[in-house]
Amino acid sequence: MPTWQIDVPARAERELRDLPAEIKAQFLRVAELIERNGPHEIDGKYVRPLRGKLWEIRLRGRDGIARAIYATVTERRVIILSFFEKKTQKKPLREIEKAEKRFEEWQREQDARRD
Repeated sequence: MPTWQIDVPARAERELRDLPAEIKAQFLRVAELIERNGPHEIDGKYVRPLRGKLWEIRLRGRDGIARAIYATVTERRVIILSFFEKKTQKKPLREIEKAEKRFEEWQREQDARRD
C-alpha cells in the first residue's frame, strides 16, 4: 500500500508522454519505490538533490537519458514539476529554473485554494 502520494500536473504529464517508452517505464518503477518508501529513502543512483527544495529523478534507457524534477510539498506528498531529456553532462540550469517557476506557481495556486 502506497504511503506517499505523487502528483504529476498536466504540463509535466505532457512532457512525460513525449519521452521514450523505456524511460517512461523506468519513471513508473522509480515512482512506485517513492510511493512505498519515500523520495529520500531511494538509492542515490535514482534521486539526487538539485537546488533548494528541488530534487531530480535520474532516468536512463537505450534511447537516452532523462530527468524528472520534483519537490516534496508536504510530509508525504511529492509534486513532479518537469521532465526533460538530458543531452550533456552539464547541470541543466534552464530546466531547474523552469521547475522553480512551476513550483512557485503551484504554491500560489495552493495558497489561493486555502483562501
